[in-house]
Amino acid sequence: MTTFSNRVEQVSISGIRKVFEAAGEDAINLGLGQPDFPTPEHAREAAVEAIRSGEADAYTSNKGTRELREAIAAKHDRTNGFSVHPRDVIATAGGSEALHIALEAHVDPGEEVVFPDPGFVSYDALTRIAGGTPTPVELREDLTMDPAAVEDAITDDTAAFVVNSPSNPTGAVQSEADMREFARIADEHDVLCISDEVYEQLVFEGEHHSPMAFAETDNVVVVNACSKTYSMTGWRLGWVTASERRIERMLRVHQYVQACASAPAQFAAEAALSGPQGVVEEMRAAFEERRNVLLDGLNDMGLETPTPAGAFYAMPRVPDGWCDAVIDRGVVVVPGEAFGAGGTGHARISYAVNVETLKEALDVMADATASVE
Repeated sequence: MTTFSNRVEQVSISGIRKVFEAAGEDAINLGLGQPDFPTPEHAREAAVEAIRSGEADAYTSNKGTRELREAIAAKHDRTNGFSVHPRDVIATAGGSEALHIALEAHVDPGEEVVFPDPGFVSYDALTRIAGGTPTPVELREDLTMDPAAVEDAITDDTAAFVVNSPSNPTGAVQSEADMREFARIADEHDVLCISDEVYEQLVFEGEHHSPMAFAETDNVVVVNACSKTYSMTGWRLGWVTASERRIERMLRVHQYVQACASAPAQFAAEAALSGPQGVVEEMRAAFEERRNVLLDGLNDMGLETPTPAGAFYAMPRVPDGWCDAVIDRGVVVVPGEAFGAGGTGHARISYAVNVETLKEALDVMADATASVE
């Protein structure tokens, strides 16, 4: 009789996808984390030219093209306060693969991985696929992750902890002081910090800080992608940045599961990172406007909502039955428990839609709120 691995049996289909696929075609989708802006034209044209010229016909280096890795290294130097050599970068099939190979390369069966709860759905699932033990940590009232709680959760069996700022699903942004503490914890406990920085350019209040800028050892790995910053979710182009020895181990996984990231996507990503950055600010400003519209609407309904300082998600506290009532009325939101037990009593709302659509959705939410009070 054919059997399945215990690792796969412990993983279910994403709660985000379940809600999305169950919704009708006419539903207003506030459940999917996908910017509604076009990919920058110069990035598209770079991919088209690479296809037409034949440059994108063949495998690239396992790590990615030299030009892309140089652009990624320059980006970190320009915006993140730390420098890396292009050899210490692997281009991946989105941030998802970057996170996957980071865990596969550093986690042995039974070892613990600490991550935020509520937190992005992949942290739990990819930990289990790597054979690790998920160790969720409850968030503060403002939905940021407390370094002290992370340190308390670390044991002799802990292989890694994950930091995500700005956060999916909460929109919270960790302070510089928090990031310095996460770097200290990684250094002093000799445990890996995986910093998921996919939303780093979408910050409305405060600034993004990377723990890699503060670490004194090589115990920080940075995961990033073009998906949210440049509205390139379908291109599936991300990367992982780490020390040479850690990159070499992650490359051992990457070369067998992926060989190399899509060549056309690599040319597009290099152009996006190296070209004009005005589109990034335009998107950031639009998301901030939408955030304010959403917060005003939720507050008018009496729904307590910590102010998201980044990304494009809000996570209000909602009464029992609220998510079902909203979804039944044709607006897709994701129940908070899809992101862990700590999300119970919340809903994740994506405001990656235009203001007019958002206002229409808020009218539906107000009607649903009145029905469950």
